[in-house]
Amino acid sequence: MPALTDRVRGRSIVARLTVREKALERRMLRNLGLVEDRLLACVREPSVPVLADVAGHLVTAGGKRFRPLLTLLGAEFGDLGRPGVIDAAVVSELVHTASLHHDDVMDEARVRHGVASVNACWGNTVAVRSGNWLLAKAAQLSAGLTPEAIPLQAEASERLVRGQVLEFTGPARPEDRLAHYFGVVSDKSASLISFALRLGAVQAGAPHGVGKALEQYGEHLGVAFQISDDLLDITSSVGESGKEQGKDLEVGVSGLPMLLALEDVYPGDEELRGLLGRPGGVQGEDRDRALALLQRSPAVDRARALMTERLARARASLAPLPPGAPRRALGALCDFVASRTH
Repeated sequence: MPALTDRVRGRSIVARLTVREKALERRMLRNLGLVEDRLLACVREPSVPVLADVAGHLVTAGGKRFRPLLTLLGAEFGDLGRPGVIDAAVVSELVHTASLHHDDVMDEARVRHGVASVNACWGNTVAVRSGNWLLAKAAQLSAGLTPEAIPLQAEASERLVRGQVLEFTGPARPEDRLAHYFGVVSDKSASLISFALRLGAVQAGAPHGVGKALEQYGEHLGVAFQISDDLLDITSSVGESGKEQGKDLEVGVSGLPMLLALEDVYPGDEELRGLLGRPGGVQGEDRDRALALLQRSPAVDRARALMTERLARARASLAPLPPGAPRRALGALCDFVASRTH
């Protein structure tokens, strides 16, 4: 079996972000390999073998290590030689993986990263508690980092939980659906992307202004990334996305294309609005019909346009950063997010 560092997750993304930047590409791949080694070591729990199996299930199953990659990119604006940069990247992935444990319970998801979800294998109780354990492991690592790490993680975790709760409580009034959606997405998705970038920057001792610019970039990129996920839920297969197609429809979670379809009045969309308006989600043949109608709806193009707008705002946030390969890589990351749904 090849060494873990020979099986670097996110290799394809790194190649796309570092075109003609070979020194940056080598650093990123080397450091992602170190992250992989450290991450797997963290989720092993010899005293409780079943916990090691559960906590390591999604860690080893797949994923592109997108958040650790962001942490390493954030660190590029400081001193990569400072201790703790690798651990900071591991923290960002542990928090993200914990959120997947919890999300899959809330969504009743059966597939994640192309394999059975944790809740499908061990049940909801174990999935929730193993997610909590991963958050505890992240906190342990954060305690050994810069003093700013714990407050950053606490803020990200608070926003994450708030977004998860608000997603299922819904807006106070139907007319507030879009505003509610963007509030949930900001807390639930953008917070972790912004956190990953900021944590890398502060751990590497980057200037304060750099951290603020990365924070704004991460917020806009995170919203765009979630919109792309919403589009993938409608347009991609399990093999492409690693998740069940139409799962949001089934459990009654309204992604942006669904909200836009409910908001707009297009000739011939009455059937779609009727399906989407059902309480508790759409199952079986009705789900398949709703998916087919959504795929042909103008709401999909509108969602893509809003994603493109957010990516433009993310690019504009890069202006205060020093020029060089890391800033160009963050710009290329916007291109990557845009390409996910085309």
